[in-house]
Amino acid sequence: MATKKVTVTIPEDLLEEVRDEAGDQGLSAYVSEALRLRRDRDRLRELVDWLEEEHGPLTEDELAAGRAEMDELHAEHERRRRAREARAGEAA
Repeated sequence: MATKKVTVTIPEDLLEEVRDEAGDQGLSAYVSEALRLRRDRDRLRELVDWLEEEHGPLTEDELAAGRAEMDELHAEHERRRRAREARAGEAA
């Protein structure tokens, strides 16, 4: 993949935190991933805006159903995480 060097200005305190967070992957990789995530979020926002124009905003019932589904997904993720940790503990 082609890359290009650019200059950006970042507040010093944020830069220090980000360098710590970046660790072995390096600052450039960390910043590139952050930009990708932001770009993806912006594209999702555009999609939501378009869908709302086409179909209207979500109702409270639809929002509640979506939140309930997300809660179920988070709970399942937590169950799987705990199961992995338990298996790792048994193996040790």
